[in-house]
Amino acid sequence: MRMINNCLKFLIIFSLISGFISFARAEEKIVAVVNNEIITQRDLEAFLNFMRIQLSKEYSAKELDEKIAVMKSDLLDRLIEDRLILQEARRNNLKADEGRIKAKIDELKKRYDSPTDFENSLKNQGLVESDLEARVRDQILMYNIVEVKIRDKIVIKPAEITEYYNKNTSEFNLSEERDFHSLAGADESDARKAVESLKQGKDMKTVAKETAFSLNAFSARKNGELKKDVEDVLFSLNSGEVSDPIKIKDSYYVFQLFKIKPAHQQALSEVQEAIHATLYEKKMQEAMTKWVEELKKKAYLKKI
Repeated sequence: MRMINNCLKFLIIFSLISGFISFARAEEKIVAVVNNEIITQRDLEAFLNFMRIQLSKEYSAKELDEKIAVMKSDLLDRLIEDRLILQEARRNNLKADEGRIKAKIDELKKRYDSPTDFENSLKNQGLVESDLEARVRDQILMYNIVEVKIRDKIVIKPAEITEYYNKNTSEFNLSEERDFHSLAGADESDARKAVESLKQGKDMKTVAKETAFSLNAFSARKNGELKKDVEDVLFSLNSGEVSDPIKIKDSYYVFQLFKIKPAHQQALSEVQEAIHATLYEKKMQEAMTKWVEELKKKAYLKKI
């Protein structure tokens, strides 16, 4: 009986695939079947085009190409998982709020200089706004079902936060931190005048007005984030001391050290929110992986 059921299931799936293929155009080659739905080559390309729209204003052209290349390596597996999650959302009768869809589209539009720029970007990716709305609707549906099945069920107990802190104390050791003011401008002679004025006791705001240099405040630790030659100068200063002008790219900078915060270990009260976020993310990923694997076990999946 079980063999008959398996054969019948195979025949039904084969019939579905045959039917899909007979209606699909050559450029819509079927690449996978997920239960009673198909994923085509066009779906893969449309997804990549959608990601280009989402990320185009966040990355340079080269960085974007690199990111898309990484996505391509496991794109089909990702789309299969997305399709399973969407199917689960529909089985649970979840809906995507139209207001959220519009808000997301508006947010994407704001990344462009003009409506025409936005429309041209869509056109270059072979998309229209309705395609974008459909993708955003799917994203929101997936978010909603994950909220119900995963996020709402994750609990982080205070004891877990304390245990993590006690086991990972080295993560919360902060090295010495220094607070600086800086002046930046294009003229080296003005930068040297600024140094002399500061050494004579004038404050940074006054000198900034006199030289038309920009005034900024920032903090730094000796951890390699700054260029080594700049870091060496900044961490050789004593409190209140002023650096000589330093050329960085096309500007001259003058730095003044105004506060040193000694190295110390952060208290649990300072880091408990960060630990909560770390533990939440870990449990979220574990639960998500387990849930998706369960969906796969119950589904009919075939790559073609």
